[in-house]
Amino acid sequence: MIIGKSGFKLAISVVVLVFFSAFTSAQKVDATYKNEPSQRIRIAPERVFNMFREAGMKPVNRNLTRAQKDKVSRAFALLPPLHQRILKQHLHSISFMDNMPNTALTSPVDSTGVPKLFNITFRAGLLDETISAWASWKENTCFKPADDAKYNLRVEGGNLDAIIYVLLHEATHIVDAVIGITPHPAEKQSVVEPTPFTKKVWSTMNVPDTPYIDSLLEQTRFRSGKPVAISLAPEVYRKLAQTPFPSLYAMAAWSEDIAELATIHHLTSRLNQPFYVVVTKDNVELTRFEPMKSALVQQRLGQLAIFYAK
Repeated sequence: MIIGKSGFKLAISVVVLVFFSAFTSAQKVDATYKNEPSQRIRIAPERVFNMFREAGMKPVNRNLTRAQKDKVSRAFALLPPLHQRILKQHLHSISFMDNMPNTALTSPVDSTGVPKLFNITFRAGLLDETISAWASWKENTCFKPADDAKYNLRVEGGNLDAIIYVLLHEATHIVDAVIGITPHPAEKQSVVEPTPFTKKVWSTMNVPDTPYIDSLLEQTRFRSGKPVAISLAPEVYRKLAQTPFPSLYAMAAWSEDIAELATIHHLTSRLNQPFYVVVTKDNVELTRFEPMKSALVQQRLGQLAIFYAK
């Protein structure tokens, strides 16, 4: 998730991207960003603390152990080549926090006179989770449990550290902001010239193109802000499989779309990990959604070649 100068409460409740091209002060530039990106750990910007406090949370900075710092360094080392190059120039700092209401937040730093710089703030508990455990938790927030049946939903994403997935997702936001994979209009409903990535997939920043607007998918959490009954999950994923989106979260906005597609593709094709969603009832599999096997998703993978150019 990346946030601009307003719309934070909306992003927390609806999880819809609100990106603004006019950057505002998140923290002042200093020499922190000149060492290796994985070493740029510092306390989050006060502006981020204040946003979380306004959302009713009590955020607290987390000092990492040596083992946790090693996990962070490994996650950075596994990023695609373009991400590594851009973060060296544009990542000001990374922060870890307890009692924040979301998994991660990418925010701009006041960088007048120098390249655009960003801070990424992570929920510290992420460092103790695997991709499968974290992704299953997140996916389950899209559904309301059933009282009358034993439904189960899980994401199989392998046993790598969850920070690998979330760092790649957030780093893709920075890459996008720097090179413009998606448009960055001043207003989220603005109709702008599409980029190759958004053409014939998105109408505006957070409205899919007409062929991919579905009445059921529009009710899901990352479109409406509200969970749906888990009994609807099999149909939700059958509908999702008829779109070019790699996840429900990818449907929140075109910036989340590129971040999810890049992350799931890298996880499966470069790190050789599984990634699929399984819904069962009374231990019987009802549906399985595996985005990288979707023909519509595969048609978009050529857009990601730039990430791996040496």
